[in-house]
Amino acid sequence: MHIATARPALRHFRAGMRIAVLASAVAVLAACKGAPGDAQPGAADKAADAIPVEVATASHRPIAASYTGTAALEPRAEAQVVAKTSGVALAVLVEEGQQVKAGQPLVRLDPDRARLAMAQGEAQLRKLENNYSRARQLVAQQLISAGEVDQMRYDLENVRAQYNLAALELSYTTVVAPISGIVASRDIKPGNFVQINSPIIRIVDGSRLEATLNVPEREIAKLKPGQKVELSADALPGRSFAGAVDRVSPVVDVGTGTFRVVAAFPGDGELQPGMFSRLSIGYDQRADALVVPRTALLEDGGVPAVYVVRDGKASRTELKLGYDDAGWVEVREGLKAGDAVVVAGKAALREGSAVQVLEHDGQGKAVVASPAGQAVR
Repeated sequence: MHIATARPALRHFRAGMRIAVLASAVAVLAACKGAPGDAQPGAADKAADAIPVEVATASHRPIAASYTGTAALEPRAEAQVVAKTSGVALAVLVEEGQQVKAGQPLVRLDPDRARLAMAQGEAQLRKLENNYSRARQLVAQQLISAGEVDQMRYDLENVRAQYNLAALELSYTTVVAPISGIVASRDIKPGNFVQINSPIIRIVDGSRLEATLNVPEREIAKLKPGQKVELSADALPGRSFAGAVDRVSPVVDVGTGTFRVVAAFPGDGELQPGMFSRLSIGYDQRADALVVPRTALLEDGGVPAVYVVRDGKASRTELKLGYDDAGWVEVREGLKAGDAVVVAGKAALREGSAVQVLEHDGQGKAVVASPAGQAVR
């Protein structure tokens, strides 16, 4: 009985000791958390609520005003060569891509019919010339009337015109280039029968190319002949080409509310007719404008505005903008040089949001800027 009673008492003593040890451990941990120098819970919550953003500084730099648009390049001169007479093509003298000069033979058609018609007209012409010559002698001797001589002269002029027409028809059997340029297409082969006025060859003059823009009428006072134009073509990535405004229409189309602006570019062998191009016409420039990146602008459909970082908080600031050029926008009112505007992370911001400015470590990685100026990954 004594041994049985002692064992439960021992178990109760050991359980009490374990509870005391756990209580002591909790007290030690609580004392450690409250030690001087540790971060306060309020500061930690505040840092966790800050929204990470990237910023850029408003600064002064040159900026240009320009009008941009798209157009297809067209040759200054283009000719669709047609056959002026019908016949079988005996020879095609050019190929696509070949350079030709004005007056150069392109196609030779069968000339036999035209040559026979010319020979017939020549025979009639010689006959009437001889008859008219004898008649002039007879009228001087008063053997025939002056009216008969006049009739013979009219007949002679008519036959001479027919002869010249036959000679012209014979010349049409050799099709020549109306302009100098490059053969863009050839729709005929030797042995084909060619109908009169049917197109057979297309020639383009690539020595000068043009791009036509239909510009809204609000720009009519800004664009003038002689202004510089910069062109980029999708077919030639990374390249730019210089040209100038050649012609500006003084009339606005009533139906579309636009006017035509034609820009000209020298043909250098790289630009080709038909290329899709993007044009930028510079019409003004400011040497020292206050600018911010275009990515800083808020896209909420309202008044142009940005978020400016002041004292660790985001402040929505409305702007009056000027020119827009190559990713930069001019700020006329609302900012001063040195203001930090948010360029990334804008979507999560509201007026007065706490922000944490991110910087880059030189390797493209975003890091947090600590108060002491050291980057913390």
